[in-house]
Amino acid sequence: MESKRLRTSVSFGAIVGSAVLAASPAQAQSDIAAADNDVIIVTAQRRAEAQVDVPISITSLSAEALTTANVQNLADVGKITPALRFDFAGGFFQPTIRGIGTAVTTSGGGGNVGIYVDGFYSPNPLAADFDLISVEGIQVLKGPQGTLFGRNTTGGAILVTTREPSTVADSFEGRIRYGRFNEARAEGIANIVVSDRVAISVEGLYARGDGWQRDISNGNRRVGEFENWSGRVSLKGELTDDVTVLLRYKHSSVDDPTPLLAATYQGGDIGLGAPFGGALGPFTTAKNRIASGSVAEFFRSNSDVLQATVTADLGFAELTSYSQYRNEKVNASQDLDYSGADIFQLGLPNNNETWSQEFLLSSRAGTRLQWTAGLFYFENTDQYLTFLDNAGSGPNERIRFGGSANTVKSYAAFADATYEVTPQLFVTAGLRYAYDKVSDPYWNTRFLQPLTFTLPDGTVCSSTNGRVYVRECDPDAVDFTNDSRLTPRLVVRYKPDSRSSIYASFTRGYKAAVLDVGGSCQNPPYVCTRVRPESVDAYEVGFKYETRGLSFEGAGFYYDYQDLQVSIFESGTARIVNAAQSEIYGLEGSARYRPVEGLDLSAGASWVHARYKNFNNAPIYTPVGGQFPVIGQDLDNVTMQRTPEFTGFVAARYAVDLGGGELALSGNLSYSSSFFFGPSGIQFRQGGYETMSLRAQWTAPSERWYLAAYGDNVTNSRYLTQVQYSNFGIGANWSKPITFGAEVGVKF
Repeated sequence: MESKRLRTSVSFGAIVGSAVLAASPAQAQSDIAAADNDVIIVTAQRRAEAQVDVPISITSLSAEALTTANVQNLADVGKITPALRFDFAGGFFQPTIRGIGTAVTTSGGGGNVGIYVDGFYSPNPLAADFDLISVEGIQVLKGPQGTLFGRNTTGGAILVTTREPSTVADSFEGRIRYGRFNEARAEGIANIVVSDRVAISVEGLYARGDGWQRDISNGNRRVGEFENWSGRVSLKGELTDDVTVLLRYKHSSVDDPTPLLAATYQGGDIGLGAPFGGALGPFTTAKNRIASGSVAEFFRSNSDVLQATVTADLGFAELTSYSQYRNEKVNASQDLDYSGADIFQLGLPNNNETWSQEFLLSSRAGTRLQWTAGLFYFENTDQYLTFLDNAGSGPNERIRFGGSANTVKSYAAFADATYEVTPQLFVTAGLRYAYDKVSDPYWNTRFLQPLTFTLPDGTVCSSTNGRVYVRECDPDAVDFTNDSRLTPRLVVRYKPDSRSSIYASFTRGYKAAVLDVGGSCQNPPYVCTRVRPESVDAYEVGFKYETRGLSFEGAGFYYDYQDLQVSIFESGTARIVNAAQSEIYGLEGSARYRPVEGLDLSAGASWVHARYKNFNNAPIYTPVGGQFPVIGQDLDNVTMQRTPEFTGFVAARYAVDLGGGELALSGNLSYSSSFFFGPSGIQFRQGGYETMSLRAQWTAPSERWYLAAYGDNVTNSRYLTQVQYSNFGIGANWSKPITFGAEVGVKF
């Protein structure tokens, strides 16, 4: 089996490797919008431009490319985006790009990759892996985006663009799919024309399934049943010829325990991850099995999002206002011993509230100076409540264990401009000023018991009703999180002709400081760790070429990455520390080619060399006395967490006339080399693996309906999607086995 996988990996690497020398992260198929001459249009610089003229590494995915790879959730985008991973800890999904990511899951933590939907920032990692509906395209921007997108974009940004209401005509589109494990999905979007200036769209999605795992500790019953749904209403109106308003409301509901269903990990680094060698209760290391114990895992969330987008043509520029309110509530329960021993079941409700306002001013096209300027305000309050779910008198009784909360505020002003020095030479310069502030952080004492303690400096601090406000105990800690930053950008671009572009860039990004209210604050000696901001200086050179039927890009990059924020999961808390420094460099490439009409070929690959240059007191989970305490160790030049050295994909789509309609056959093969899940970069290894998606679709002559058959993970690769680590046990989340099914769609 291993030799077969090795042969597959080597052959796949040979196919994709050729793309690295000639290309760089661009589109898997085509982008969200294209003109008649196949010029790909992107908005990576906050204004519409040809991708060949944008000096940023971009993977641009059209709706067709997403369908080809059977992408249903945002995390699936990693299958067709080299150097991008979507990893999770429990229900927290956080992307990593070119080695820059995080496993931090604490109040005020945030991710390293900004996720934007229709221009709006979505900060909550508990809501990051959402279902995709009415998506026109996705752009993955690689490298720090600190100037144009701000804080917490040290790794990059993911821009999702969805369909807007249209005044052209009434329409309806819908599709239903059914597949293995009784998985069903139905979605539809209706566009209603109210007048020649007003239109409404109504969207809905429903998905359910039986789950693919069984619980050996509860009669081998099937677990993982899920039921998710979402709906969105949009109203678009042209108030005048120059002013347009788009109002949207979305509600979504998720009931899916799958990310929490982990078997027991077993590996050469720690042996068996079951507590006390499994002596206290049942455990399993099987890929399709778990041992849950007496309390079932669950993950449920409800979110409400209100958004208003106003665009106004001012003549000399276009002004856009983005106003957003988000309210997201999560309730979850996770077994932290990853066995049926009932040692520690953690309940983790989370309440997240976000307000944001942005004003964006962009110049009109056609002048030698193209510019973008803006103001941004962001406020996010997240409250974590922690419970012991297996310590009450009944299976559904919770005992309050602790928790934490704070409010993060950010204010920013930015400007970015490109000047045409000559028809071939362009210079871009940008700068963002940001001020970040943490307001009124607090943490709850264990079991809400009154607590009085003395800090090392002699300060006596006590709790009120089980709540400790950091400002009352350590005001210097709160002041530490009030921070201002400048993030510059500088690019020189040379354009030999209208089809190609060569660039060299410098960009800086940062991830805001964190007050560790979810970890160190809650443990003796009750001193909150002041986690310094991350910063990254990124240098990149690249080449882009695009003509009708052919495009490719190539880029090389080097990152100087300082003060990494690393999360360590211990006794019911997530402690955060700074790793001193890391160095990342690599090459990326992708290409798209249409050799004949009806046949589209694409490939992409990335080689990333990411190392902790020095990591003092790095956390190592060590089996001691039947449990897994963290023991610090000084490390030097070790692989960074969740960073495979090589990733890539090849994809093809062939369309031919058949029966008066069109038959389209498509497939996508993706590959990842080995990497480590552990926070120190040397533990919990996952070997290299590949996955393949296939799809066959026949579209009727009228194009009003289609039939399709699909398969995901048709190679039936079984690999770890996550290793969950804590002091009580080490858990293993396994990939879903092969799935297949049928789909029917209508459009009129």
